[in-house]
Amino acid sequence: MSEFGATVPPHSPVSKVIVAFKPETTPAQIDNAIKDIEAQGGKIIHRYGAALNGFAAEIPDDSLRALTVDANVDYVEADGEVSAYASKALRK
Repeated sequence: MSEFGATVPPHSPVSKVIVAFKPETTPAQIDNAIKDIEAQGGKIIHRYGAALNGFAAEIPDDSLRALTVDANVDYVEADGEVSAYASKALRK
């Protein structure tokens, strides 16, 4: 059982997410969250430090709900490709 109170089946579906922690969250608290995610079968893809206090990860769906109620987590959002798309107004 994890710190988040969930036990995950070995082949639970996973989601790619970005997890952002509140500014006052310590690096040790984030390290503990990472260890817990990895213990649940998750994988940390990238750890952020400058733009936001958090990481990108693949997390078993069964663990996501518990993570979203962690008092140190500011938000969890889906991770994916983002592209800039500019449109130009056509003039007649």
